[in-house]
Amino acid sequence: MRIDKFLKTSRVIKRRKVAKDALLLDRIYLNNNVVKPSKKVKIDDLITLHLGMKIITIKVLSLNPKDSDLMYQLISEEKRSSWSFFNV
Repeated sequence: MRIDKFLKTSRVIKRRKVAKDALLLDRIYLNNNVVKPSKKVKIDDLITLHLGMKIITIKVLSLNPKDSDLMYQLISEEKRSSWSFFNV
């Protein structure tokens, strides 16, 4: 599954267009690499999102959306200071 579609389907990001824009602005990393929106994700991949003042790291658990299971596991969520926000 494409990373932009995964982020939308898993409900990490609300809209696919927003996920695509964040990927094009190098705000989302797959296994610590900058990727394009069309990059395929696999189970056990790590996705790091730099959104606003937060850095969120998730692990892909599933590529098949189900109502009962989450498609990802939250690994870490940290707040950046305003100083580091401007230096990235």
